Amino acid sequence: MCGITGIYAFNEAGRFHLINLQKSVNVLEHRGPDTQGTFIHDKVGLGHRRLAVIDVSARANQPMKDSSGRYTIVYNGEIYNHRELKKMLEERHQVQFISNSDTEVLLYAYIIYGKQCLNMLNGFYAFAIYDKMKNELFIARDRFGIKPLYYYQDEDKFLFASELRSIISYGIQRSIQIESLVLYLQLNYIPAPFSIIQGVTKLLPGHCILINSRDIHIERYYKVERDLTEFSPNINYTGIKEMLIDKLDNSVQKRLIADVPLGVFLSGGIDSSLITALASRHQSNLKTFSVGYENARYFDEKKYAQQVADQYKTDHHVFNISNSDLLNHLPAILNHFDEPFADSSCIPVYLLSKLTRNEVTVALSGDGADEIFAGYNKHKAFYRASKGGIVNDILKTFSPLWKIMPKSRNDFLSNRFRQLDRYAKGLRLDPAERYWFWAGFLPERKALSYFSPAFIEPYSNQKIEELKFNLTNALNHTESMDEILLADTRLVLPNDMLYKVDLMSMAHGLEVRVPFLDHNIVEFAFSLHERYKINQKNQKIILRDILKDLLPGKLHLRTKHGFEVPLLNWFRKDLKSLITDDLLADNFINEQEIFNPASIKSLKKQLFSSNPGDANAHVWALMVFQSWWRKYLN
Repeated sequence: MCGITGIYAFNEAGRFHLINLQKSVNVLEHRGPDTQGTFIHDKVGLGHRRLAVIDVSARANQPMKDSSGRYTIVYNGEIYNHRELKKMLEERHQVQFISNSDTEVLLYAYIIYGKQCLNMLNGFYAFAIYDKMKNELFIARDRFGIKPLYYYQDEDKFLFASELRSIISYGIQRSIQIESLVLYLQLNYIPAPFSIIQGVTKLLPGHCILINSRDIHIERYYKVERDLTEFSPNINYTGIKEMLIDKLDNSVQKRLIADVPLGVFLSGGIDSSLITALASRHQSNLKTFSVGYENARYFDEKKYAQQVADQYKTDHHVFNISNSDLLNHLPAILNHFDEPFADSSCIPVYLLSKLTRNEVTVALSGDGADEIFAGYNKHKAFYRASKGGIVNDILKTFSPLWKIMPKSRNDFLSNRFRQLDRYAKGLRLDPAERYWFWAGFLPERKALSYFSPAFIEPYSNQKIEELKFNLTNALNHTESMDEILLADTRLVLPNDMLYKVDLMSMAHGLEVRVPFLDHNIVEFAFSLHERYKINQKNQKIILRDILKDLLPGKLHLRTKHGFEVPLLNWFRKDLKSLITDDLLADNFINEQEIFNPASIKSLKKQLFSSNPGDANAHVWALMVFQSWWRKYLN
């Protein structure tokens, strides 16, 4: 696990920016605290920060060259089947390795098989390989976007890096990509290929780039599809469960390979409990880590995590954190964002990662299961909406009532009115628009109303409409749950969930591995009929049934709990002055000339009213942006 960066100059003007290569490497120190290195040849430069996990010796340092010196690689990630690939390369192609690293295996796999090597890899990665003889640079990102990769291109140069701040360090001109900012206010994050800086792009998951001189070719090498083939009639449900358990067990076993201390995030939910149960088969005295919330008993799952830990006799660590702990880390978290990101659950993830890193260097997590096995509440909403019925008709009829009822996330009844209002509005939309509405926090019209007319004047939603079409086109023809889940794997998973975990864990040099996102498991999940995932009563049905076989008691019956960060309480007390006198202060808004002062005043008024609705989420998104703008553009 590492940070990578590099430059391919097209001319002497671009070559001048090679002087910033080391600066670009330095800002990635948190991603790779162990070693760093650079490589420069003519107009190409590669940089690397290393977190040593497999083969911690100096032989595995990067940038790494092959034995001929023709090829050089910088690489961020892990290839879990590198041992099998290494054996194949040795036997078939007589490759002589000098290290035990997966980096060297990846390098020679590319040398021999070219871009076709991507189909051989089981893992997560973003890497670049330079061919000195052809003056070619090849770049690739993993299938599901577990590892990030940004790039920038102008007439002089092509830049790439693991983080936006690393590209900024080359001295590029900085201006806001307006469409990205509008998307951010709608979704609370900026989805690929967009980024907040004009000219900087995120490489889409499952894509690769080949650069030769000024010729830049971008290609999609992987796309997960619905597999509509049914299993043989001879394979019953028990057989299907056994097949999934075998695939999960194999995935977990592969992800336990490390030359450094390793553990598991254990929340007590279905996904992390399954990972812990399977990991315990292959590692004795497994370390597990949970967070306990002192001021939020409803979200405190440590007793369930303890039951799993006791069952499998793990070396269990519980970190008890309070709201003040979360609040006190806000400045550090805001300072770490190199792009606006407003998923507030990143705050506890940051703390969990920080505390876990004191014990281990690698942690396994249950991320990805919700997106491929229908685990979110919104999936239940989509399922019920698609089935129609009298209940939906009644909810639509009473839509005016839900609209006027008090709504907030701060208590059960107000939150229920908020949910009913969103559900009723979604029922009136066609399936594609319904997906986009329920995926976001603000409709486009409302998001645009927050901006000053002069700032938003150049805005065009053409590229956004293309993104929406690519995500939801199939929903115009079918309302199947699989199409919803496929859209989630392309939008929510890489741009929110995986981005959050990567950003917050790598802030502390912690590698997080995600067994559910082994491509064999994802493809298997999309071969299953939706009845194995969701019905009127339950979600993640097959995972619940597997857990029931592995663990005693009723853990498999538990509903999903996230952690609702108490933003509204913070904004009305501890952070009120930060809103009213600083980040959203009237004079700051007026001087900045980005936002509509009247709209921001109205939002602040709603926040402090008895009917705040989702104002706390919108205010948080604006605060994160303001903090980012002050650091990078002011």
